[in-house]
Amino acid sequence: MSVGAAVRRVRAYGGQFLLLAVLTLVVTLLISGVPRLVNRLAEQGLRAQLNSEPAARRDISYSTSIEPATSRRTAMGDAAERFDALAAEMPPPVRSAVTERWYSVQTAEARVVGPDLAARNLLVDMSLRAMPDIQGASTLVEGTWPSETYVPDRPIEVALDVDVARKLNLRAGSQLRIGRTDDKGRLIDGVPLVVTGLFRPVDRANGIWDGLPQLLRIIEPQGDGQPFVIVGVVAQSPLNKRAAEGWPIQSNWRYRLGVDRIDARELDQMIDGLQVMQRNLPTGLTLTQGVDVPLRAFAAQIDAVRTLLAVIAAGVLATLAGLIVLAASFAIRRRRSEFALLRARGGGATAGARRSLAESVLVVPVAAVVGWWLGTLFPGAPDPTTPYVIGVTVLVTLALPLATLAVPAGGAGRRDLIRVRPSARRLTVEVSLLLLAGLAAVLLRRRGLTLGEVDPLLVSVPVLLAIAAAVLALRAYPWPLLLVSRLAARTRGSVAFLGTARAGRAAVAAPLVVVVLAIGTAAFCAVVAAGIDASRERAAAQIVPADAVIRGERFAPDTIDELGRLPGVRAVTRVLYEDDERLASDEVGTDAFIGQTDVLLVDGSGLDKVARDSQVDLSIPAALRTAAPGPGPLPAIVSPAVAADLAKAKLDDSAFISVQGERYEFRVAGTADGFPMLAANASRFVILPWQALPTRTTTPVPTSLLIAGDPLDAEALRVAGDQGQERYQRDGTVTGRERMIGVTVDTRAEVRRDLGEGGANGVLAFGFVAGAIGGTVLGLLAIAFTVLAGARARGQVLSRLRTLGLSRRQWRGLLLVELTPLVAVSVLTGALVGAVLPLLLNPVLGLSAFTSGVPVRVAFEPSLVAAVLALGAVALGFAVAVEALNNRRLRLGEVLRLGEES
Repeated sequence: MSVGAAVRRVRAYGGQFLLLAVLTLVVTLLISGVPRLVNRLAEQGLRAQLNSEPAARRDISYSTSIEPATSRRTAMGDAAERFDALAAEMPPPVRSAVTERWYSVQTAEARVVGPDLAARNLLVDMSLRAMPDIQGASTLVEGTWPSETYVPDRPIEVALDVDVARKLNLRAGSQLRIGRTDDKGRLIDGVPLVVTGLFRPVDRANGIWDGLPQLLRIIEPQGDGQPFVIVGVVAQSPLNKRAAEGWPIQSNWRYRLGVDRIDARELDQMIDGLQVMQRNLPTGLTLTQGVDVPLRAFAAQIDAVRTLLAVIAAGVLATLAGLIVLAASFAIRRRRSEFALLRARGGGATAGARRSLAESVLVVPVAAVVGWWLGTLFPGAPDPTTPYVIGVTVLVTLALPLATLAVPAGGAGRRDLIRVRPSARRLTVEVSLLLLAGLAAVLLRRRGLTLGEVDPLLVSVPVLLAIAAAVLALRAYPWPLLLVSRLAARTRGSVAFLGTARAGRAAVAAPLVVVVLAIGTAAFCAVVAAGIDASRERAAAQIVPADAVIRGERFAPDTIDELGRLPGVRAVTRVLYEDDERLASDEVGTDAFIGQTDVLLVDGSGLDKVARDSQVDLSIPAALRTAAPGPGPLPAIVSPAVAADLAKAKLDDSAFISVQGERYEFRVAGTADGFPMLAANASRFVILPWQALPTRTTTPVPTSLLIAGDPLDAEALRVAGDQGQERYQRDGTVTGRERMIGVTVDTRAEVRRDLGEGGANGVLAFGFVAGAIGGTVLGLLAIAFTVLAGARARGQVLSRLRTLGLSRRQWRGLLLVELTPLVAVSVLTGALVGAVLPLLLNPVLGLSAFTSGVPVRVAFEPSLVAAVLALGAVALGFAVAVEALNNRRLRLGEVLRLGEES
């Protein structure tokens, strides 16, 4: 068998081999290119999430306690030695991600006094810090840097940030004294200190300034009679001398992880490395790091999305595999007479397969290499996909020879008849397939999944269910068509009868399976995407059950009225939230302590009004909404865990909860798994109706305020909230007059936008779009194969009927009647599979990582019906167009001279 002969046959059947080559190229392109795109999107999402956090969040900080130095080495020398040792001890994934690092030694805060401070009656504490490279990160504005040469009896030389110094009335040359104070705040052992220079940072965003307490900021007093706190820069030699004299010092080492150094594919190794550092913490050191929180959140998202992508990829690749099988079988069917002649001339049983293999080797590997090469051009880090590409190439190359071996040696029988009773072999295969699909689905639900891993069971279940559904559809749809055909036979005209009769006898098993796979994949993506979107709306309403929420510490009672006067505000209600409150069985809390729980006070009617004005679908229990002041325990909604504890202690009708120092008696009026303003994973909580609280000497003070309105000015809300906290503080109700933290303002629109943006949402959106578009396109292509599978037989019938007087209009009607059931069954079955799969897979996909912990609910979407109808219309029009083009290509006489199939 010469290569030249194989080349000539490839050229003679160029269209068929071109289709096989294109399908091979697409498969290898997807296998090699899509993982790169996913990795690229994951890297972009991780960088965006880390960049949205404060840079200091990526710091890994070691520190010692503030105490006199015990090492015989100098303080700075010991810090420098441990600086490199700590870095060397980090796990490799963490160490390789470090891009910047700093260390410093500073003294404990001590009181400083001097004429310049006394002129403004300022009370100031200062700590002295020595840090290498600080001069390179700043510019001297006035004076000189502290001298590195230690001279006995010379005042301690210190440099200050120019803005800090001017706010405290200090300048270059200011004479101060620093030391301990007695019980009355008087300096008792002060030593001279002089401000030698003022500096300004070159870049305030430089991480060198992020050490705590910060060099560039004054720490405001926390209450009346408390000092301002600042940090001054000293040279290393004077600090070593002070440490040797017994001044308490603290050493700090900071290592900042670079955003570009953290690989999204190795998040598990990075998180494990941080855990190892926590477990193997050197004696005497404290480790502070917060980077594991965003990394864990992103890892949960990326694991969930990779699992989801495995489901989508399984459907798309299975569809492509089916198309390749169809393309190979159609190509061989067109050449059946050639192989029959080859056998008649003395060829062996495998002669045709060897000929097909030679032809396939000329086409498939080249297409596979081109697809693989195009995939390498996609942006993103590569995955080890070469073995998969090689395996796919081998399988596709063998598709033609295997299809050749499957061709019967004799003449083909009629393929337009459906046996009422299938053969035992086919029935066994179909029943086994149905049982296997059901068993796989049950095992998947019982065993669960390991998120982030490509589980063979997960990959196989959607494909098996789609094939099983297609088998059931194949068995079911001829029967209603038979009934319709009998009814049509009693009517005038032949179009309806002939069309339904031919549709009921159509043999389209393999093409229909491929259509169901493709449409099922597209519908699955649409249903899950709609479910996540709806769940994000619920999550946003869970976090902010209004148009906006102001969260603070405590607000003055008139803050609600002040907010109500702001433009756009329609309604305001109060909320009080406290965590880990005492739950007991008696009023004084001495009897039968039950446990700690979160408590939420809500004004039921006010919350209901705010929710309605904000158009939030919020179901408030009637016990909270209609409660009124009266004798007896308050009606409360509790979590199932709290209800179980109270039932066990036989306290369903009377228990006590502490709220801002006051105890309130309540009874269980109902249970709920969650409630707005509570975390999605909150398992222990008690919700009380604010409007029904009994009158006490002290009344509860709100910690949050819910606002309904449009438009809302977030800055005006923040200002009003801060002022409400300040008024509450001025009333003298805050012990020690401690400064309150500023309020935070969150709007539901912003929360909803944040849930849909950032993190791994880019990968998720890519998976949905690619799956929906790919499934739809491949579904239409499979429908084209389905139409072409019976095109020759339909062409013969059309040619004969046209000679008997069938008009062109009647031919179009006949074609429409014949193709409509086939297209409708395939599209509807695929849509049904796509709607059922999310119900089965949703509990094991971990999609709540994209909804702030709120469980994703996949339900029936009315829009899916419209989408299916539209897709069905498009598919039917596409099928008719394919049939029309095919019939135009064949001339009437040619069709009549050909056999039933070529």
